[in-house]
Formats: sequence, C-alpha cells, structure tokens
Amino acid sequence: MMNIVLFEPEIPPNTGNIMRLAANTGFKLHLIRPLGFELDDKQLRRAGLDYREWADVNTYENYEEFIISLKFNDLYAFTTKAQKTYSEAAFHPGDALLFGPESRGLPAEILSSLPSDNRLRIPMASTSRSLNLSNTVSIAVYEAWRQQEFGR
Repeated sequence: MMNIVLFEPEIPPNTGNIMRLAANTGFKLHLIRPLGFELDDKQLRRAGLDYREWADVNTYENYEEFIISLKFNDLYAFTTKAQKTYSEAAFHPGDALLFGPESRGLPAEILSSLPSDNRLRIPMASTSRSLNLSNTVSIAVYEAWRQQEFGR
C-alpha cells in the first residue's frame, strides 16, 4: 500500500477529489493540519461523494507528528522547484507522496530536509506556474500505481 500526504490543504473540493482517488486506488490518505476546512465540509463531501467511508484517512496535528507516526519507505515531495521528474522515480509499496498547500506549495525547510532525488516535479509548459493539486496528485498516484502493476 502506498500513501498520499497533503500538507495543510486549503481547498475542500481538491481534498474531496483526492479522497475519492485514494478510495479508488487503495492508497492511504494523510492530512497534516491546519486544514483550510473542516472534514465535514459540504464542498468536501460533494467532491468526495460517498467515498469518504471507503477511504483510509488519517490526520496529524503537524508535520512532526506525521513523521513520527507514519512508517514509510521513501518520502517523495512534489514541487515545481525539483530537477527530477516524477517519471524518473522508482516507487515502491510503503512509499509516501507529499504535496503542499494549493497557494504556496511545500515549505523550503521540508524540501531541504529531503534528498534531491526525493524531490519531484511534473513537467509543464515553461509559461505555466503550477497545476491544480488534485490533478497533480492524480498524475503521481497513477504513475506510482502503474509501477506496482495496479496492485495485481
């Protein structure tokens, strides 16, 4: 099993979409507070439909609690500032895919705490700034899951 980690997500529909993605792929979803919404938010429920009951979701008060609580193989941070692309990584069961908040991405101190090979980007046109969070998570999850032969 693999892990999706959202650091301080801000937009309920994005997290709802990601919750639905987690339920449909068998990934665990980890949410690091503060959240920009309540977990019973109407927009979150609407985007996630009835998948909340099928998703394995854990919350943490802060990044430090997450690091202490979750045992994972490798932690991969997604950032527009990385040199290595997501398709160059070799994902394994137990890995965690970390994504930052929609408005600002992951903090520099988290990014600098990881080896450069564990900081990944998704290629975009040179004039683009960033992708939507739920789209980014979907691209990364399906690449990681593809490498695991879709759980076969």
